[in-house]
Amino acid sequence: MHSRSLRYLGLFAALSLISACASTPAPVKTPETYFKEGETAYASRNYEEAINQFKKVKESYSSPELSAKAELKIADAHFENGAFIEAAAAYEDFRKLHPGNEKAPYALFRLALSNYNEITGIDTDQTAVKNAVHYFQEFLAQYPASEYVPQAKEKLADCRAKQLAYENYVGNFYVRTKKYASAIKRLNEALQRFSGEPGLADTLVNLEQAYRKSGDTAKAEEIQKRLDTEYPARLREAKGAGKSSKGDRGEELPMIIFKDAK
Repeated sequence: MHSRSLRYLGLFAALSLISACASTPAPVKTPETYFKEGETAYASRNYEEAINQFKKVKESYSSPELSAKAELKIADAHFENGAFIEAAAAYEDFRKLHPGNEKAPYALFRLALSNYNEITGIDTDQTAVKNAVHYFQEFLAQYPASEYVPQAKEKLADCRAKQLAYENYVGNFYVRTKKYASAIKRLNEALQRFSGEPGLADTLVNLEQAYRKSGDTAKAEEIQKRLDTEYPARLREAKGAGKSSKGDRGEELPMIIFKDAK
């Protein structure tokens, strides 16, 4: 009887111990630990895991400084993962929440770069180019002494070249489809907007053709003289292309190829 009681007592003690272990909550990690784990995942290019860990830091609301760092790291992880739309949104959120943060210039630069990396081709939506120009210009105006200024200027110049290439593409299309009035309007506006850009040689070639085919010979000759003065090589190229195609100079201009330069 005594032996049986001891067995029951031992069984009860074991069950109690198991129950206690099962109900013991897992230790809660600190925001600092989550941040370190996020950094480790980021360094290993495991960006999804990094974002998960940084979000836990952000959601802890324990430290404004650490939360701000986590928010910027989330944006960086999206960027490095090639998710530029998500990155742009995260950088924009960071700027709104922390306008006076020392990393605000960096966030604006990366916001512009995220839009730049979304640029595809000339025959697609040009919103990314427009946004990139806007943010690069804003960055250069606000932070003229930043270390990112040279890169921002380089990317902005490329964006403007892309914008002009698009205008030339549209103007060329109007010429080819005999919508000469539309071509003349569009190309003249491009001449004003993109003064000094190398791509203006193509703009002038298209404009000369638009005037000539619309019957405005005087304007066509005026543009041709400008081409001869400013871009003689491009004029010779246009004349050669016209002769080799249909015998009538510029009867059919070649479509402009847009080279993506991310």
